[in-house]
Amino acid sequence: MRAAVFKEIGKPLAIETLANPECGPAHLILKVKNCGICGSDLHMTEATSIQPLPGGSVMGHEFAGEVIEVGSAAKGKWKAGDRVAGFPFICCGEVSPCLNTAGGYATCAKGLTVGLGQSHGAYAEYVKISAVGAHKIPANVSFREGAMIEPLAVGLHAVDKAGMERGATVLVIGAGPVGLAVMLWARFLGARHVIVSERAELRAKMAARFGATDAVDPAKAIIPQVEAIAGKGPDIIFECVGAPGLINEVMMMAPRHTKIVVAGVCQQMDMIMPLVGILKELTLQFVLGYRPADFDYVIEMIAKDRVDVEHMITDVVNLDGLPAAFEALRKPAHQCKVMLEN
Repeated sequence: MRAAVFKEIGKPLAIETLANPECGPAHLILKVKNCGICGSDLHMTEATSIQPLPGGSVMGHEFAGEVIEVGSAAKGKWKAGDRVAGFPFICCGEVSPCLNTAGGYATCAKGLTVGLGQSHGAYAEYVKISAVGAHKIPANVSFREGAMIEPLAVGLHAVDKAGMERGATVLVIGAGPVGLAVMLWARFLGARHVIVSERAELRAKMAARFGATDAVDPAKAIIPQVEAIAGKGPDIIFECVGAPGLINEVMMMAPRHTKIVVAGVCQQMDMIMPLVGILKELTLQFVLGYRPADFDYVIEMIAKDRVDVEHMITDVVNLDGLPAAFEALRKPAHQCKVMLEN
């Protein structure tokens, strides 16, 4: 198969021919239809990352495709031609339900991540996934929408972990794909004010389509602007950028008793001033990914036309165009979600 391969830091992805993935008893092989580029992919290929990607890796963990091969243990549950969104984690498959996990197949102690350096991902023509990690998408959900399920599940999980009450005032720092997903679900699940802080003009404008009720100017003091809009400070601040120093910056600006949810992925060493959090009695909540139930909920909401997500996709490229599109995202201009389409 053809795939976009990470060679080393400082070099673009290389289109190479690799062996097709082998289907084990508990696996499915998908023909990749669509795969999104994630900010985590970019971070893992930078010199500053504390979790650098191994050379020879194939990234891509936001994907949807068509089943072309079914493992012996999964026959009867799946068949060739099924349309699925893939949960990017391969469970060991030894016993179902998995006995090597503390909370769902995404945390199987013997499992492998897909597209994050352990098992090849979907920047390719084909990808191997765990049969238990396949989520069927109905006919009225496009493959492009299917590849958006993963980033939308990230936002849903972050809002869920925030414990947001109806009528809450929410401040979202960053209107990239994760920030937009957070806005969408925060508004969908009952926030009264969903206020965005975003430096890129195009992304700030896009936020209004994904649940943002208002925007603030990040070049000015943010909390007074929130208070002018909502009549009070934010109940929850979502940090959706992942830049070094930003968690501490948010802690410094946050009013007393604010909950800060860290959904941005910083892959560098960072520092905070604990005394600020102590004096303000702040709550700092880190979130990781999503649960299988989040995937199911997102699929249902898309299928029922409760949420509209394709507008987040600003660029669609083929495999040959992926390396250039990937590098362009290091200094994005108009891009939000860039999508590979095979």
